Amino acid sequence: MNLHNAIVESLIRSTAEVFSTMLGSKLSSGETMIDTTTSEPTDGVVSFIGIAGSWAGTGSLTCSPAMACRICAAMLMTEAPSVNEDVLDAVAELTNMIIGSVKTDLESELGPLGLSIPTVVFGRNFKTRSAGTAEWIYVRFLWDEDSLLIKMCLAPSEKTHAIHHGANPMCALEI
Repeated sequence: MNLHNAIVESLIRSTAEVFSTMLGSKLSSGETMIDTTTSEPTDGVVSFIGIAGSWAGTGSLTCSPAMACRICAAMLMTEAPSVNEDVLDAVAELTNMIIGSVKTDLESELGPLGLSIPTVVFGRNFKTRSAGTAEWIYVRFLWDEDSLLIKMCLAPSEKTHAIHHGANPMCALEI
């Protein structure tokens, strides 16, 4: 299995399916790229979700405040004139659905994986950075004229967590 291609194909398929099913919308997929550099300052909404198991990493969704409001309006069928708690929750849930679907696709090859609860950031002129050194795979989509960036980094876990079962009722967790 070529993991890079599997991730790209799953990101494209999952994002298109979630947008179609949950928002009744079609996306145009644009460029796909790999990057290991630090991100440039950005404005907007970024949602992150952690992936853990024998492989670990992060999935992310980045969009403009206007797109975040459109996402919320389409999901909740209510007006969202500005970024508020409902908008942030809708973006978090969309991230959870997209990355959760990718996780499920990858589990047949990588084994069981878990997801964290999404974290959403909204602001201006901020940078994001992952503590890991893995490559980020980016897929940029267009929803009408607005850009949506879905990205993922995934690498083999550096440490295995050993759980010992048997006569000793205590479990050891290697850190």
